[in-house]
Amino acid sequence: MTVLLPGSLDEALQAMASHPTALPVAGGTDLLVHWPQRPELHRQTFVDLSAVQELRPLRWTTDELVLGGLTTYWDVIEDGRVREEFPLLVEAARQIGSIQIQARGTWAGNIINGSPAADGVAALMAYDGVVVLDSTRGRSEIPLAEFYSGYKQMRRAPDELVTQIRLPRREYSVQIFEKVGSRRAQAIAKVGVTVTRSASGWRVVAHSVAPFVCRCTALERCLESEASVGSPDDLLPAIREDVSPIDDLRSSAAYRERVMARVLYYGLLEVCPSFH
Repeated sequence: MTVLLPGSLDEALQAMASHPTALPVAGGTDLLVHWPQRPELHRQTFVDLSAVQELRPLRWTTDELVLGGLTTYWDVIEDGRVREEFPLLVEAARQIGSIQIQARGTWAGNIINGSPAADGVAALMAYDGVVVLDSTRGRSEIPLAEFYSGYKQMRRAPDELVTQIRLPRREYSVQIFEKVGSRRAQAIAKVGVTVTRSASGWRVVAHSVAPFVCRCTALERCLESEASVGSPDDLLPAIREDVSPIDDLRSSAAYRERVMARVLYYGLLEVCPSFH
């Protein structure tokens, strides 16, 4: 294999432009999981971003929290302001693997890996995260809710790097992160639901349900309208409009649909007057 070691963001972007099939590596946690089963990776060109200090910081502005392309889960867990303003980021980060994974894995990597079960992506999407992509051709900014189009299909060109993830700072009246797995820790989600409510409205995000992490706009409209919901089954029409649940080794489509409805209903029962 070939490993390129840029020392700056400009060098990293040049490397990506010069090697269109190269794979960027940040924490490497997803890459190493697949390494023994994917011999084609052993002949791949990688761009190791570990020395690109411009991508590392987590920083605050008056209006936003900005996660750099190399910001790790542990960087977020340790930040007291994040725990106060974006508690679901911390909750999601603590459920991503072991402490060793949390110390190395990055939020940008969680996005680019494109797993339907990505806990971090669900929390970022519920906070209206925006993905900032840079290349030698310029910069683009894409709402995370519009970033995926299918299983591991995303709006990223081969020469682009995720350099930032921007989150608007808001007051939230509802913040819920629920993950159903085979055990309480170090487990991939069978079904996940993340919900927030702010002055910008409701956000409902499903992960490990559809082929990609997705925002559920029909469910959001149901919550905005304050329609009467007397049981989990009342949520099924909106769920079916939003997602086509997948069958895989962790659970069936029927299970996912049923559990998602129940997680939503009982999670919102105390905060939604229209739920009874």
